[in-house]
Amino acid sequence: MRPSLLCIPFVLASSIASAAGGIDVRRAPDNVVYGTCVPSLVVENTSGETVDYLQIDLIVALADGQERTVELQSAYREGVLYPIAPGAKGVLKQHLDTSRSLGVACDQVKARKVGRIICESSNKACASPVSVQP
Repeated sequence: MRPSLLCIPFVLASSIASAAGGIDVRRAPDNVVYGTCVPSLVVENTSGETVDYLQIDLIVALADGQERTVELQSAYREGVLYPIAPGAKGVLKQHLDTSRSLGVACDQVKARKVGRIICESSNKACASPVSVQP
């Protein structure tokens, strides 16, 4: 019996550690579609909840001084969801059929910052923190 009692603290500690995670979003490689830059982000869900929908509004500064906002989404807002389960990864993409493209090459993008963040789990706001490195 003694060995099984020793395992309980380790199992409990690993459960607490995984529950204490969050939703980490990092920059992914840019794509070029029809000559225009299309940014994307990679999501790693280290929380204990399933993310049903995630949207990051990326504010992009261009070489000519203009700023544009690009909505990067885990799925179409009104369409089929692609949940990101605990421990899983996903990609946030710009849906070019429902939003305006940047209209510039990737070398014209000079800075990126985060605007709005929408995270939903079970039809309510995510309880886990979302950290973004654009």
